[in-house]
Amino acid sequence: MLEKFCNSTFWNSSFLDSPEADLPLCFEQTVLVWIPLGFLWFLAPWQLLHVYRSKIKRSPITKLYLAKQVLVGFLLILAAIELALVLTEDSGQATVPAIRYTNPSLYLGTWLLVLLIQHSRRWCMQKDSWFLSLFWILSILCGIFQLQTLIRTLLKGSNSNLAYSCLFFICYALQILILILSAFSEKDASSTNPSFTASFLSSITFSWYDSIIMKGYKQPLTLEDVWDVDEEIKTKALVSTFEKHMVGELQKARKALRGRQRRKAWRGSGDGLHGLNKNQSQSQDIIVLEEVKKKKKKSGTTKDFPKSWLVKTLFKTFYIMLLKSFLLKLVHDLLMFLSPQLLKLLISFTNDRDTYVWTAYLYSVLFFVVALIQSLCLQCYFQMCFKLGVSVRTTIMASIYKKALTLSNQARKQYTIGETVNLMSVDAQKLMDVTSYFHLLWSDVLQITLSIYFLWAELGPSILAGVGVMVLLIPVNAILAAKSRAIQVKNMKNKDKRLKIMNEILSGMKILKYFAWEPSFKNQVHELRKKELKNLLTFGQMQSVIVFLLYLTPVLVSVITFSVYALVDSNNVLDAEKAFTSITLFNILRFPLSMFPMVISSILQASVSRDRLEQYLGGDDLDPSAICRRDCNFERAFFPTDKAVQFSEASFTWDQDSEATIRDVNLDIMPGQLVAVVGTVGSGKSSLMSAMLGEMENVHGHITIKGTIAYVPQQSWIQNGTIRDNILFGSELDEKRYQQILEACALLQDLEVLPGGDLAEIGEKGINLSGGQKQRISLARAIYQNSDIYVLDDPLSAVDAHVGKHIFNKILGPKGLLKGKTRLLVTHSIHFLPQVDEIVVLGNGTILEKGSYSTLLAKKGSFAKILKTFTEQTGPVEEATVNEDTEEEDDCGLMPSVEEIPEDVASLTMKRENSLHQIRSRNSRSKSRHRKSLRNSLKTRNVNTLKEEEEPVKGQKLIKKEFIQTGKVKFSIYLKYLRAVGWFSIFFIIFAYVINSVAYIGSNLWLSAWTNDSKTFNGTNYPASQRDLRVGVYGALGLVQGAFVLIANLWNAHGSTHASNILHRQLLSNILQAPMSFFDTTPTGRIVNRFAGDISTVDDTLPLSLRSWILCFLGIISTLVMICTATPIFIVVIIPLGLIYVSVQIFYVATSRQLKRLDSVTRSPIYSHFSETMSGLSVIRAFEHQQRFLKHNEVGIDTNQKCVFSWITSNRWLAVRLELIGNLIVFFSSLMMVIYRDTLSGDTVGFVLSNALNITQTLNWLVRMTSEIETNIVAVERINEYIKVENEAPWVTDKRPPPGWPSKGEIRFNNYQVRYRPELDLVLRGITCDIRSMEKIGVVGRTGAGKSSLTNGLFRILEAAGGQIIIDGVDIASIGLHDLREKLTIIPQDPILFSGSLRMNLDPFNNHSDEEIWKALELAHLKSFVSGLQLGLSHEVTEAGDNLSIGQRQLLCLARALLRKSKILVMDEATAAVDLETDHLIQTTIQKEFSHCTTITIAHRLHTIMDSDKIMVLDNGKIVEYGSPQELLRNSGPFYLMAKEAGIESVNSTSF
Repeated sequence: MLEKFCNSTFWNSSFLDSPEADLPLCFEQTVLVWIPLGFLWFLAPWQLLHVYRSKIKRSPITKLYLAKQVLVGFLLILAAIELALVLTEDSGQATVPAIRYTNPSLYLGTWLLVLLIQHSRRWCMQKDSWFLSLFWILSILCGIFQLQTLIRTLLKGSNSNLAYSCLFFICYALQILILILSAFSEKDASSTNPSFTASFLSSITFSWYDSIIMKGYKQPLTLEDVWDVDEEIKTKALVSTFEKHMVGELQKARKALRGRQRRKAWRGSGDGLHGLNKNQSQSQDIIVLEEVKKKKKKSGTTKDFPKSWLVKTLFKTFYIMLLKSFLLKLVHDLLMFLSPQLLKLLISFTNDRDTYVWTAYLYSVLFFVVALIQSLCLQCYFQMCFKLGVSVRTTIMASIYKKALTLSNQARKQYTIGETVNLMSVDAQKLMDVTSYFHLLWSDVLQITLSIYFLWAELGPSILAGVGVMVLLIPVNAILAAKSRAIQVKNMKNKDKRLKIMNEILSGMKILKYFAWEPSFKNQVHELRKKELKNLLTFGQMQSVIVFLLYLTPVLVSVITFSVYALVDSNNVLDAEKAFTSITLFNILRFPLSMFPMVISSILQASVSRDRLEQYLGGDDLDPSAICRRDCNFERAFFPTDKAVQFSEASFTWDQDSEATIRDVNLDIMPGQLVAVVGTVGSGKSSLMSAMLGEMENVHGHITIKGTIAYVPQQSWIQNGTIRDNILFGSELDEKRYQQILEACALLQDLEVLPGGDLAEIGEKGINLSGGQKQRISLARAIYQNSDIYVLDDPLSAVDAHVGKHIFNKILGPKGLLKGKTRLLVTHSIHFLPQVDEIVVLGNGTILEKGSYSTLLAKKGSFAKILKTFTEQTGPVEEATVNEDTEEEDDCGLMPSVEEIPEDVASLTMKRENSLHQIRSRNSRSKSRHRKSLRNSLKTRNVNTLKEEEEPVKGQKLIKKEFIQTGKVKFSIYLKYLRAVGWFSIFFIIFAYVINSVAYIGSNLWLSAWTNDSKTFNGTNYPASQRDLRVGVYGALGLVQGAFVLIANLWNAHGSTHASNILHRQLLSNILQAPMSFFDTTPTGRIVNRFAGDISTVDDTLPLSLRSWILCFLGIISTLVMICTATPIFIVVIIPLGLIYVSVQIFYVATSRQLKRLDSVTRSPIYSHFSETMSGLSVIRAFEHQQRFLKHNEVGIDTNQKCVFSWITSNRWLAVRLELIGNLIVFFSSLMMVIYRDTLSGDTVGFVLSNALNITQTLNWLVRMTSEIETNIVAVERINEYIKVENEAPWVTDKRPPPGWPSKGEIRFNNYQVRYRPELDLVLRGITCDIRSMEKIGVVGRTGAGKSSLTNGLFRILEAAGGQIIIDGVDIASIGLHDLREKLTIIPQDPILFSGSLRMNLDPFNNHSDEEIWKALELAHLKSFVSGLQLGLSHEVTEAGDNLSIGQRQLLCLARALLRKSKILVMDEATAAVDLETDHLIQTTIQKEFSHCTTITIAHRLHTIMDSDKIMVLDNGKIVEYGSPQELLRNSGPFYLMAKEAGIESVNSTSF
């Protein structure tokens, strides 16, 4: 049929059976022309339809587009010319075959179609169509055959078809040109990201990424350099798709859950249900509830939840990606088995001298093409998998965040903030990891099956022995893996304990320094670390055995298989084909076998995470149906006098299982009213507010609210950002109103003191603000929102009395900023009550009475009772405070006053140093001018900020920016680590690895000699001795390899554990000796991170990376050595490839390292923003700002996602290039084998190629390891940074104080000066005074006068800037810190305890007997409490002493002081946190027990120090007055004024 069509032979095998093989012209002109055309015509309709469906705005015409269209136009013209030629030739004789008409006609149609397709791509983002590129490639490949046939014909001198040949040549050249053009990408104006517009060739080779790699090489990348991800994998798009599918799946799962519960209920109450026929249906739910309750009691946490919907939902969301990656992986796996077959053919070619050379060249080219397609498939598959992984992680993280905003209280109670953050970080990561492993489940099975099938074909049943060994080793590996996993779990617990202690040490650093307790805690940490390192070593040894087995497997398997093969039958002679094909197959088999256990364990881990996520995401939402919120304006039209808030029969509870907290409340609040809510502690005041905000579970009744709500919580919630951001809370800045609010909230004064004013950065949780400042900022935020209803939960609790008055008058009261708004005020400040419209008295969750102040007093009910007890307790209504400034002056809120205690000690120092600026300004300007000028300066500054970002003020940034290393890690860091491992160890490890490599080369050479035997002997006369020798030596070499790997690994485990130990010890001892200022300017988290993340990298990851690196490096070297011994000419090829390899690596590592850093820098804000959101949920919901926070979270996740994505792409970019180098090595080595076939034997060919095939993976791995070491060594760099932190003075010096010092307790200050940090001003400016033995001194002064600096100087927390302090004749600067601090005692302001036993908290060094401790407890009034505890002194104190009340903690600190029995006692007045009773106890104990001591009391309330011998009044760092209280009251100086303010007339008027 086709013969007639062409008028010549279509197929004849004799064409191929010659050294000059060729295909028949007819075949080339029909089949080879029609394949590409068929491909094009088949796919074109789909393509055009797709373009039509997804078209975007048409893009302008570019030069590239024109060039392509013009070239295709030429092709069209050529086809027309050819058709015309044929028609002119055909002058009636039937000589012209039909094919000459059909082909040009086909081409005419085809080129028109191509023109159409290229034109249609103008409406696409990606201008180059993938299938057009494939069509050009196919067309060129198929055309090669016809090209060479035509050239041969012309060379033979027959030019019958000259015109036709010329047309074909021009046509062919044009096609190549078009292919080259389509490799270039066209830019699109609408998108900056080149991956969208990349051409097909550019995207499969990742060439579009070159520009970032180049940029990253020239300078460190920043976030701006990294391109955004595709719109379709941005957080918003992903979450909306995910939620669409989730709704349905979750409903099904919930239905199933109800079914399960019903069945359980039937089962559990089958016996109880007989008498319930009528009420059966009703009781059902009650029973279900009962069941749930019982279950809860039994297990605590295993609550049933909607199951197995997450995976289905994720599958529905991402199934297209999964399918694409499945196809790619399948193609890759099948091609993998072509290489061994091609190797076999090449070996047989070398052994058989009669085969034609062209076959071998064909095999070499095929080798290369197969490897190339395999590489591209694999890399695209990985890209898909990782893209899928990142998308899954993003979806999960965003969904958790979204869920957190709506989760009900009951569901939320099961999770701490830490656990929820874990869901986001750990569990989402686990799911991300499993997606990259997911396909290996089926792919491993496929690979194993195919390998065994091909091996059987080679060696028959003998392979069962080898495979048997592999299978046997799987359970052994599994057992070892399980064991080492158990060790790791154990170690995680140790690590957690160690980090817990570290956290406490860092939070309570001040106490450790005051009491000189560092050594005790250092030992505790060392003990834990010892256990941890012991486990680490065991773990390392386990890992070594596992690696040893993995390494031994291929060696063992080949030894056993070949031995069995040789021994089973004397006719079996191992020849090169069999041996090397089998080795290649064994190498393929090794990967799935080693991966399989990993896949399984990763899937198991992910399934645990899946359950946790399902439980969280499937949890119940808050049910806001009981709260009707209505829009204000809409209502005003219809109900003119409606109530603003109306509670009708409202009962609410925090937990469905417990009884109601708020019971049957009926309450109407009119618009514009100021309603005060009062009641005793625990009467449900805050719960009432929460119920209004919809935070509680409704029992019955409802609440109607008209208008928007603003909320000020009791515990103020401050975000990490500037003060201005916190107040604006996402609104626009209105300057006039902003200033007015700042003034009303008494914040102007604070802003002047804070460096940078309202642009001062606030640390996490508002760490550098006092309680009062936080509360006032929280209030300002609410006022700025300008809502209709204000819910104020005790906003005046954390501020001083006079500030409270100011705030009430300026904001809350009848003349305040909020007049006319509806205000609900929970308060304890009784003196404001006469000014409110209505008072609601709560008791036990119900309303006891309500009415105005006068009516309630007249009633003589519960309100009058509360009022009476209050007045009795405190004497005058307002408790005077030392720092009470005059009314206009406002509170500076920097020194913690009576109710103001900041959460952590470190922040006190900040406040104190901040307050220095303020004092100067106060002295130099009159007050009114001072206020105005500040407001103006703030205004002018705001104007400036708009124009340009100004330089930040010195000290405005409290927290130093974390130092992000850029560029290469210094070589000295590597040396530091290697030195820690020990030089001898390193030499020995490398030596063992080298021996292993030598044995590896040896066994390969031996194998090729063994296979050479098959030429000398054939099966019959193969001597047994020779055979045994071959098997024996081969086995021995295998064992040597394994043994040396084992030795090296064990030694490596030992060395790296040693290094971890040394680094941790250095780090810990240095951090404990760092001065206090270091802890003030460094966030705890950052230091803990060194002990957590970085130490764990040094423990676990770094040794592994180093080990893999050495193995890979030596593996590559030995492969290259082997190839070069066989064909020395190969060195010529190696050198240029080596250069390319190194340059690719250098480019890549620079970029990858920086991307990894960007990833971790952009990741932590997501988690910190999340935990911030979790702690401020009620505020966010009250203001209805959920959308803004969601948006913020989305932006954060997208920023991180683009870094991760870029990093993944950089890995693919590298892999494609490296695999190309590997493939070229294979190609060139196979070419060498063909070119030098006469000098080589088959075994050499096999030996070289089977090793070359292995090199691709190893090359890839080596670069991966190099960059991983670079990434991980950064941990050593960061640890080293803190090992080098400068220390405070030595703990013990050569000069020791005399024994029994200080015996008298006399203290002399000689012109003593001190400053906080070198760049700041003096805090104490020359203090001179004498304190005699046993004197009681009271120190007073306004905020920032330098009171606390005095104690810090005494304890040398701050070193003197001038002058000296002399105690009993010894200059304290001349002795060691511990010698000094152990002899002084302090009762600090914040009672800080550590987790551990009570006894450890009192006496960490075990210096005292139990009797002494009980005596101290008795004196501190704690004996009855402690003896009442089950464990007595061994009672465990939880973290930060949370299981004791603040009063008890304070008394424990007193007991601590009593135990020390030193001659000098300093009290930083601690009574602020204590109720009046405890306060009284402490005062009397101190007067009695410390009568023989010199006492210095830093007072905040005057009455505590009126019985002192002398009073020191400080102002601005100088002593202004010093004398007995009587003297000072007689002079009308500063002290007299303070006393007058506090209502103290004479020394005796200060009774409690």
